[in-house]
Amino acid sequence: MQSYDISGQKAGKIWHRNPTPSDNGIAFVFNQTGEKSTTAKRRRFLHASFLRHKDKIIVGDHVGGVFLFDFENNRYTNVQQCGQSCTAIGTGLKRSSEYLVGLADSSVKCYTTDSKEMVSWMRGHDSAVHSISIHSSGKFGVTTSRHTAQLWDFDTFKRVRKLNVRTEVPITEVFFLPATNTILTCFVDDSIFGWEHESFEWKFKLTTHEQKQIGYKSFAVTSDGMMLVAGGKSQLVHLYSLTTNELVQMIKMPDEVDSVKQVHFLCDRFDSGNNKILGALCQDGVARYVDILTCQQIFELRSPDPHDRLSRVCASADNSSNFIIGITEAGAMIVYDVTVLMTDYDKPPGPVVRSVRRKKKLTAADDDASDVTQSSDVSSGRINVRRFKYNSLKTCLSTNEGLQLPRLRNILRGAGAYPERHRFFIWRHLLKLPENQSAFTSLTDKGAHLAFAAVEEKFPIKSIRLSRVMQRILSAMAYWSKIFAEVEYLPLVVFPFVKLFQNNSLICFETIASFVVNWFQHWFEFFPNPPVNMLSLVENIIAHHDKDLLQHLIACEVTTQVYAWPLMQTVFSEVFSKNEWLRLFDHILTNHPGFFYHLIAAYSICCRSALMRTLDLKDFKYFYHHRNALDVGAVIAEAYRISMCTPKAVDPMKLLDKFEPIACGETYPIFNKYPKFIVDYQSKERERIRKEELEYLRERQVTHQLAERMSSRKQQEDAWYQRKAILDDAEEERRKLLLEEERKLANQRTKLGALKRELKTRELELLDKARMRFVDHQQAVRNVEIRRLEDEVKRKAFQRDEEKSSAIDDVDIRGLELEIQRAALEQQMAQEQAEHDLKLRDEIEKRRHAEQIEERDEIRLRDVADEDLEKVQGLERELGSAELRLNAINHRNDIVACLMNYDVDREKNLARTLSKSINQHREHVKAQDKLEEATLIKNDQAKKSRERVRFLDQVRADGDDRRSKLLEEGDLEKCRQRVRLSEQKLRDQLEDMRVNGNNDLHDNNDRSIPIYANDDDDRTTVVNNLNAFKQIENEENSTDVSTWTYDSSRMELGDDKQEVLNRVRDLRRRLVTHRKPH
Repeated sequence: MQSYDISGQKAGKIWHRNPTPSDNGIAFVFNQTGEKSTTAKRRRFLHASFLRHKDKIIVGDHVGGVFLFDFENNRYTNVQQCGQSCTAIGTGLKRSSEYLVGLADSSVKCYTTDSKEMVSWMRGHDSAVHSISIHSSGKFGVTTSRHTAQLWDFDTFKRVRKLNVRTEVPITEVFFLPATNTILTCFVDDSIFGWEHESFEWKFKLTTHEQKQIGYKSFAVTSDGMMLVAGGKSQLVHLYSLTTNELVQMIKMPDEVDSVKQVHFLCDRFDSGNNKILGALCQDGVARYVDILTCQQIFELRSPDPHDRLSRVCASADNSSNFIIGITEAGAMIVYDVTVLMTDYDKPPGPVVRSVRRKKKLTAADDDASDVTQSSDVSSGRINVRRFKYNSLKTCLSTNEGLQLPRLRNILRGAGAYPERHRFFIWRHLLKLPENQSAFTSLTDKGAHLAFAAVEEKFPIKSIRLSRVMQRILSAMAYWSKIFAEVEYLPLVVFPFVKLFQNNSLICFETIASFVVNWFQHWFEFFPNPPVNMLSLVENIIAHHDKDLLQHLIACEVTTQVYAWPLMQTVFSEVFSKNEWLRLFDHILTNHPGFFYHLIAAYSICCRSALMRTLDLKDFKYFYHHRNALDVGAVIAEAYRISMCTPKAVDPMKLLDKFEPIACGETYPIFNKYPKFIVDYQSKERERIRKEELEYLRERQVTHQLAERMSSRKQQEDAWYQRKAILDDAEEERRKLLLEEERKLANQRTKLGALKRELKTRELELLDKARMRFVDHQQAVRNVEIRRLEDEVKRKAFQRDEEKSSAIDDVDIRGLELEIQRAALEQQMAQEQAEHDLKLRDEIEKRRHAEQIEERDEIRLRDVADEDLEKVQGLERELGSAELRLNAINHRNDIVACLMNYDVDREKNLARTLSKSINQHREHVKAQDKLEEATLIKNDQAKKSRERVRFLDQVRADGDDRRSKLLEEGDLEKCRQRVRLSEQKLRDQLEDMRVNGNNDLHDNNDRSIPIYANDDDDRTTVVNNLNAFKQIENEENSTDVSTWTYDSSRMELGDDKQEVLNRVRDLRRRLVTHRKPH
């Protein structure tokens, strides 16, 4: 067992020599005694968690220090300083270097072990987080506090869902089941529910019985998620089957066990997730590990210090580590070696035949020895963080040594303020808040009050959440009593309390209500005016303790509404910072309500020197609305002095009533200490004004709608008249244009008659030239297409040759690479053989040299020895020769064994090489077969392409023949018959080619592309010819001209000729239209 003190160290080695665990399994013990640190304060380890799939552990202490212990690399590192106590640690995120730490301020922070930086800061809990559960994927996690459980998405670090429960039944634990998407929620009343974490649908509830409830405190699940174990305030441990959702087994712990603090399973790599070994940490600080099948205790862990006990145990959840971590109550971290503890459990089974032995009676000495052995068993624990809780302090108040008011006043007088950590709890104790959740909920359920519906406009706050909480509290105050809906300065009073208690609206409301009821006595008697009676009290106090200051204020026309009323309205929040205000209110809430007015007077008296030099009224107002260079301690001390020497006639502590807490009950007490008729009158007037305003708004809206309707109607009429005028103008303009066009048309008719004959003759000439030019153009296009096809064939052939040559080059290069690898392997094997021979020769030379030295020593000793020792020397020589022979034989055996091992290795290497060459040869054969198959497919495709080219050449030849015969004969009917015959022949040939192509495709198993997939396009020429004949026939029927012309789009004419041709066509069209009626 090795013990180390790592206090004040940032990093170091875990062990400086090989660890040798003791019989009780303890390998290391780590402490932070503080002797090596600058603060000389002891630090206590609290929580630990293993990283997933790694032999590493994250450990946190009670002051926020986080350590990473890497058992793989024998290093520990201080990776973080959080500054406050760690309440929980979670590992297993998607990024293995990230981990979660729950802190005492109810927040959860995510850090990384690589850069030691904070990744995210997650908030939302009202109390400290006591457990963190990570999903097996590492993407989601659940953090659990006493009344809240929150589900987080660790990709974005945003909250997905929040579970709030009733205060009567707090949450015990919420965690994920391994290897599933189920979340288990466990409550204090032993109820356990299962939920689907993606859809949040309820899946099941574990059936428990009333007589079997034991107050569960800890839970554990097997790695396969099939069994749940629960332990609590009993020596019984319950086992639930998560397949049947029923209680299947109860294990009773030994008699010395009263309750179980923690349970967990010990993983085994051979149990396939069905864990069998259960660890239970009991109230006596001993962790007992039991086989749940046989209920046999395998081993137990204890602390090596008899005065210390284990408080927490941590083991790896995926069997990636052979250590168990124990944290003791004194803050030590103990590392146990599981392999040592499981020695007896992992033994092979005994012999089949066993003999019966008689049991011996134990003597007193044996009993003592057994006691000593038991006391030295393994132990470890973790530190419990002691922090004030409401329930624990509540029990202290029932005794004489609790937080009594005189004792708190003495503490406040001595320290000047309450501890920051316990301040709010002390305030709640001083105010004796009833915490009436039902009454407060009934007030908040009414929604926002009309008086504070626009409070964010009058009092803008940067934080939207804080603004909503403030509106909620103000509305609750207004619903509680009508007067608070009329008090204009109520937000100034409420704001500092809302900022402090923004996470607990109930405490905030009851604190404000208690403060208003007790410290605002007689404030509303002169409402809506300021409390003149209380302002007079402040003026009388200043007059009694500093008359000169009061005279100066009167001379400058400064009244109490300038130097006292601002402080009362804002309860000092404008003139003091947050820490100063908290310190001031420690004294206000601890003392009599009249002490508040002593502080108001003390503030002006402490600022006497500055006020005496001020003369302007604006400067006085500015002074009491802004912070000044004034020590709050001086104000408090002056207030205590004033309270002790103020006469009873002007002392508020004598004139005002004592503190009276809000009574507990179903509802809050009635607050009606105000002039009811004024408040009622103002509320009635406000309601009347609101109704008149609503009526005014309604009438204004109706008037606005009528005005919009009239304006839209007027716009529509104007638009209609405008469109009408535009249409009239357009109609007149079109009439003028038509008359002008008719005159022009008459003139053109006279001119066109003279140009008809000339244009007809010129048209015939141009048509003949265009026909000849078109024929030449078609011939040139055909020649270009033939040349393009020849170039494409050549390019394909060249590409095929290039691919074939590149494939051959690749095969040759691969062969060369294999030859180089084989040569390198042979060279490496030869080098290793040479090195081995060299080492063997060196060893033989060393042995020979040693033998020679021994022989020389023996000769020297033999010459010096006496004659009486000759027989002994002879025996020694015989013994030495025998040892030499034995050494030689052993050496020879070693050499032969080494040679045999070397030969076996060579045979293995040769077998591997031969196997690789065979596989490569098979791959080459497969590649060659694929290349041959691809070559056959390409040849078939080339053959079919040639057939298609021949077919297309035949079609073009038929078309040329038809055109030549058409020019010679001039008979359209015969040409049409030839076209039909040619088209029928084309269909037959295409059908044959399609049938042959489909058969080839079937033979090739669809591995080639059909050549005649576009065979319908080859009919273009014949179809176009038929369309041409149909067009000619239509032209013959529509005109009397026996000749036909080509389409003008196929001619290339000059600009002047094209214009003349257009004119000719226009004239012909008009002549045809005039000729048809006759």
